[in-house]
Amino acid sequence: MARRPGMSVRLKLTISYAGFLLLASALLLAAVWLFLLRYVPARAIETPFGFVPGRDDLVRAFVPAASWALFFLLVLGLLGGWLLAGRMLAPLARITKATRIAAKGSLSHRIALDGPSDEFRELADSFDAMLARLEAHVDEQQRFAANASHELRTPLAITQTLLDVARNDPNPDARELVERLRTVNVRAIELTEALLLLSRADQRSFAREPVDLSLIAEEAGETLLPLAEKHGVALETSVDPAITIGSHALLLQLTTNLLHNAIVHNLPEHGTAQVTTTTGPETVTLTVENNGHRLTPELVSTLTEPFQRGTGRIRSDHAGVGLGLAIVKSITHAHDGTLTLTPLAAGGLRVTVELPSASAPTRT
Repeated sequence: MARRPGMSVRLKLTISYAGFLLLASALLLAAVWLFLLRYVPARAIETPFGFVPGRDDLVRAFVPAASWALFFLLVLGLLGGWLLAGRMLAPLARITKATRIAAKGSLSHRIALDGPSDEFRELADSFDAMLARLEAHVDEQQRFAANASHELRTPLAITQTLLDVARNDPNPDARELVERLRTVNVRAIELTEALLLLSRADQRSFAREPVDLSLIAEEAGETLLPLAEKHGVALETSVDPAITIGSHALLLQLTTNLLHNAIVHNLPEHGTAQVTTTTGPETVTLTVENNGHRLTPELVSTLTEPFQRGTGRIRSDHAGVGLGLAIVKSITHAHDGTLTLTPLAAGGLRVTVELPSASAPTRT
């Protein structure tokens, strides 16, 4: 939006400095007049000790000197104010330069303002932190878009291959073709729904209401009990009332994803998956822990990235689309919570979700 040109902040500060200096000088001269000169007689007086000048004589001698003093103070105020304002606004110029660089699309530039902690330093540090978050977010979105494109292209390519084979086959088996196409289509639908859910969580476009995590944990456990029995995994639930503020549907999806991963990525036989909920002074905690293979901290740190799977990229009947923990991470952040993944020494993973309790003040 075009705006009419105006005085710079540096010029305004310079004029302000000079104006205040002149005002202080004028007040000083007024004080001299009021408290000193008004007690001096108007005319000169001859005394036995000599000539005593009167008020008129003092004024004639004082006014030119005072005028020159005011002129000198005006020049000093303008020059000194200009230099002082420039020195004070130098950090602001660096911040402005960094803002213009960022506006052109370069998010890697940092102000890195040195010096003592003051308002400009706090502003520069806040701006650097914002740039770092934006850069990380943009990089994450770019990786996500690339991975999503790859994942969505896979079922489309498989579908195209199946159709080409069926077209060139003189005796195609329609039933087998339809079943294989249905499997590919179901997977594409699951991936699309997961992407939509992830986008919904990132945008925080959901209504908030009191939600008891203990009831959600029990509901998710009942839903996934057949899957646990199929995999030979024993579900252990130890829940206490843990009420937070958020979306029931999203928090149920979060718990279901965690419990699903705990069941699928478990020991081949006699595995366990434990779900607990607790309440603290300001937070409520949902913890899902399972047995399984030993995981390195390096691998665990990548599990919340989109399309990463703890078993690599090998698919099984319940391998999912690689967005389970990424969705958990987004839902947790959308509820102002923290997500912690801890590999267990004996094997397996402990996932802890901490959310603000319903009694804690919420962020706006």
